[in-house]
Amino acid sequence: MKIIDSHVHCGIQDTYPPQALDDYLYAIKDSPITGAAMFPPVMEIYDRTDPFFTDTPEWRSRRQAANEYLLALQGCPIDVFPYFFIWNDFAARQITDGHYGIKWHRHDDEPQYHYDDPACLAAIAAIRERKLPVVLEEELGNTIRFVNEIARGVRVIIPHMGMLNGGYRQIAAAGLWDNPDVWADTALASSSEILDYINCRGHERLLFGSDFPFGHPPAELAKIDRLNIDDDIKADICANNLLRLYERIGQFT
Repeated sequence: MKIIDSHVHCGIQDTYPPQALDDYLYAIKDSPITGAAMFPPVMEIYDRTDPFFTDTPEWRSRRQAANEYLLALQGCPIDVFPYFFIWNDFAARQITDGHYGIKWHRHDDEPQYHYDDPACLAAIAAIRERKLPVVLEEELGNTIRFVNEIARGVRVIIPHMGMLNGGYRQIAAAGLWDNPDVWADTALASSSEILDYINCRGHERLLFGSDFPFGHPPAELAKIDRLNIDDDIKADICANNLLRLYERIGQFT
């Protein structure tokens, strides 16, 4: 069975915890994982410890290097699917045909995205045109606004079954799980929430993820394997659903 980890942080500028490609390969050694969707680490994109963070040319250069590092990871022992981590410079012009998705991330105590900046809407228009999925990790209010207003029609993957977007139940109460453009990944989520999602909404928009280096990929995969569900459903969650997303953006035909 093909297995693709849909939630991996990978970079060489932020070394704590270690999260370069070799570190991920070591973590999945002897596991059946054959590919990974990779995002730059947050601290390669902005200073998450400073709520008043102000962008600089040095940080813009750091971001560009982080995104380009993932594009260069071809020909390695696993399939790598690079995602572009976007920040408040909304540098959509740096998105290439080699990108498989977008990472859009902040926590509620971190610097905020400038959603009212015209450049934000222009970047989302470029993302929509490319049909790229967006892995969105945001506080609840901004998650709802992003899905329902700002990025309507964009496919959004909410990581951790919503754990860091306000909570699984809160996302459900807002009706987002029922939106056909909203997907979820299983990284660090509880087995009970994963099963509840499958039982209530099916499995077609659910993706296996580990949140490496914060989650251990083989352990997160074992959590899926232990679920009392059919093997064909596990196969869809572990790879087929993600490949269907990539088919829609023309990366697989």
